[in-house]
Amino acid sequence: MKIINTSAELLSAYHNGGFSLPLWEAYMDKYVPGAKELCLEDMDSVIKAGYSWENDFLPVLNAVIQDTGKRAEAIQSFKTITEQLEEKIRSRFGRVPEADIILYLGLCSGAGWVTPVNGRTTILLGIEKIMELNWCDVNAMTGLIVHEMGHVYQAQYGVLDRKPETTPDQFIWQLFTEGIAMVFEQEVTGDPEYFHQDTSEWKSWCDRNAERIRQAFSDDLKTMTPDNQRYFGDWVSFEGRGDTGYYLGARFVRFLLKADDFDNIINYDIPAVKEGFRRFLKIPL
Repeated sequence: MKIINTSAELLSAYHNGGFSLPLWEAYMDKYVPGAKELCLEDMDSVIKAGYSWENDFLPVLNAVIQDTGKRAEAIQSFKTITEQLEEKIRSRFGRVPEADIILYLGLCSGAGWVTPVNGRTTILLGIEKIMELNWCDVNAMTGLIVHEMGHVYQAQYGVLDRKPETTPDQFIWQLFTEGIAMVFEQEVTGDPEYFHQDTSEWKSWCDRNAERIRQAFSDDLKTMTPDNQRYFGDWVSFEGRGDTGYYLGARFVRFLLKADDFDNIINYDIPAVKEGFRRFLKIPL
């Protein structure tokens, strides 16, 4: 695992207080080789979809040089989380996924982006989007880095991308894989009750309503679609709370861990996950 922090160089993409695309291209070629083309392709597709370089890209990019407080917080959070991250993962799991984690200045292509770069699994962290979304603190950055490392761990040492044949199975599989990543976070942070989503008493609310979340998820499976699901994402809401699927997923995987170990569970096929889910529905929460 490689940690690459370009924060000391990212201001080289600016001239006279403003973002410069040619200077950014030089910065990328020097410090994040192989990622420039990905960002430019993504930018082109977003502009073709109706967004504007002047109105939607430049203000976000220029905020990086203008808001020194947010920039400093994001950089410090990155350093705090990645310091000894490899050792923590190895200590708990005995092995570390092969991945590069890069804090860089992108073109608004995402706060966290897991993608191959030069043949290596790479977690690209765009500081401009992190700042725009106000995900600069340690909790939010943990979700960006350690949560994605959980998915990478399952992809490299188990199986992440299975192909459920039905929509209900797709959502059960999503519950399972997000639960794996949440438990990975908890194990790396050393707190089995840790959730990076826990602000405004989010976790205490989920704890009090765990049975309602579980029963509603099970009932919703009959009619759930990507457009109406209420559980995955902070932009959707289950009774006024976002991300409840991540809470339920962690509870589901913790239930599976009572009978099996983590490295076996990440290799489960869809029938095994569905059988585990049926057993999970029968236990009191």
